[in-house]
Order: sequence, then C-alpha cells, then structure tokens
Amino acid sequence: MLVRFVRIVGAFAALVLLLAACSAEPALDLSPTAAEGREITLSSGCAACHGRNGEGGVAPTWQGLAGSTVSFTDLTTTVADAEYLANSIADPSSQLRAGFNLKMPQNSLTDEQIDLVVAYIQELK
Repeated sequence: MLVRFVRIVGAFAALVLLLAACSAEPALDLSPTAAEGREITLSSGCAACHGRNGEGGVAPTWQGLAGSTVSFTDLTTTVADAEYLANSIADPSSQLRAGFNLKMPQNSLTDEQIDLVVAYIQELK
C-alpha cells in the first residue's frame, strides 16, 4: 500500500513539473532598457491585448513590428519607426490599424515610460 502511494505521489510530482515546464514563458533576450519597457507593458495592462511577449491577440502583435509597414483603416500606410510607435502609444486613437476593431484606450504613461516601451517593441523580432 505504501509503495503504491509513493508511486502515485511520484507520478503526480512528475506531472506537475512537466506542466510547469510546458507553461513557462520563453526567455526573451532583451537589453535592460527593453526589459524595463516589457515590465511597463505588463504592469500597465498593455500585455492583456498585445500579449505577454508582444505576440498579439485582440490587438496587433509587436513582434517584428519595428521597421515594418503598417496599414491603417483610412487605407494609408507608414513605416513603424520609433516616432510612429511613440505617437501610437501616446495618442492611440490618432491612427487605427487595419484589421483591428478594438480601439486602444488612452493611458497615463510618461514620455520616459513610452520610450522604454518603444525600446521593448524595437527588440521584438
């Protein structure tokens, strides 16, 4: 009876470890500045729509965004450079991305925090 109990407990522990390994976030290789920007996205609620690692969801992905061409609902386009990224964070309703109906809410990030978030987005490949 004790041997069976030990086996069950051991199997349960192995299952818990396996589940923990499967649900662990992939490590991001970020500079300290970008890592600080990521923390801001997590603590400010940005990640709820853009994803914990910028992978997107109900909002556009940030992975590979920097330097790419972005299309808007008014059929115009732009290159996602640092200025565009900062303006999009500071004034989210100024240009609406094509294909996304959800409008990003206003935020209270400072210019310094926005710069850190931009650094994070720029490092997501």
